[in-house]
Amino acid sequence: MTQEILNEQVPLSELDARRNRFLDALNARIPEWETVLLVNHVNQLYFTGTMQDGVVVFQKDGSRRLFVRRSLERALDESALPSDEILPMSSYKQVAAVVGENVGVTCVEKDVLPISTLERMQRNLKMTSILSVEPITARLRAVKSPWEMQWLELAGRLHHHFLTDVLPTLLQEGMTECEFVAEVYASAVKLGYQGITRFAMFQNEVAVGQYGFGESTLYPTSFDGPSGSRGMSAAVPFVGSRTLRLEGGQSVFADMGFGVNGYHTDKTQVYFFRGSRSDAEIPEEALMAHARCREIQRVIAERLRPGEIPERIYQEVMEGLEPEFLKNFQGFGTRQVKFLGHGIGLQVDEFPVLARGFSEPLEENMLFAVEPKKGIAGFGTVGVEDTFVVTADGGRCLTGGAREIMVI
Repeated sequence: MTQEILNEQVPLSELDARRNRFLDALNARIPEWETVLLVNHVNQLYFTGTMQDGVVVFQKDGSRRLFVRRSLERALDESALPSDEILPMSSYKQVAAVVGENVGVTCVEKDVLPISTLERMQRNLKMTSILSVEPITARLRAVKSPWEMQWLELAGRLHHHFLTDVLPTLLQEGMTECEFVAEVYASAVKLGYQGITRFAMFQNEVAVGQYGFGESTLYPTSFDGPSGSRGMSAAVPFVGSRTLRLEGGQSVFADMGFGVNGYHTDKTQVYFFRGSRSDAEIPEEALMAHARCREIQRVIAERLRPGEIPERIYQEVMEGLEPEFLKNFQGFGTRQVKFLGHGIGLQVDEFPVLARGFSEPLEENMLFAVEPKKGIAGFGTVGVEDTFVVTADGGRCLTGGAREIMVI
């Protein structure tokens, strides 16, 4: 299986539809807004079809402009926007000359906009107040268009094929975690993976996912996820250990985002590597916990319908689990995360989340990565993760569905 050939450029009709939905949402949620300034590369890509060193400006009159420091030539080549909407800039003085010095009530990306950049903006652009635009952009991007879904469908098919058919062939007894991840990366890129997995979480760094042998997956990390990793060192607490080697009778954990043309799916598969220990068997505790996680995912997926409330799904599923099973569920020891799934798209960790505090009803064509997992002492992390799209009939899986622990 290889990547299908699709037109990678975001069509102008798609960009116009996104702009119109954005303006409608702004007018409904922040009626006093006058200007929006976007510097985040992912939002730039979403609204213009390119990501450059510059700023996207929306104004109350409906105008949309992309100001570019570098590279204007690339922006004009990649974006379907009319050329008169893509303008050069060397400073925000040039932005002010076009949009006006007084930008009024201004919406910015407070979660990622550096204070130093905001100060540079304010030297030339007079803002009467500054509001956060993230609640609107996050909700807008959560509902996927047919154009976006073609990329997500492709990512899901490649993702399933990779973890089911390709990755098992890479495992060799005696290889280090680091060597394994290097093989994973090279093979995934050859198949069609875009080579980078994007997260919204501040200062989160992930090379190609979370991988580990045995109890390495129970080691604590700063990453807000249910599994762990020792990584290379304190300076690089991910990728994989250069000293931990794969042994016969050991579990292998693979949790990866698979991105194609910017759009990700998320999937986890657990393996049991017999190797030279042909008589080795998976512990019964691990088998039972993994099976229970598959059932939990099935129950959650069934409820991924328009109108369902994320926090209600989370609370009712968690309340239905026995106290004994909850030990080491969604993390090992006291390091348990407080969610069962998350939105996904241009970034792996998107809005909304299957967790408390998310009370807005689901909409059709939202996507969720559903990931019930459990740590097993002496074995490692078990459980599943797959990506589902919200439909009237419940969650439709894009990544092949949860499997049993695969014996290699």
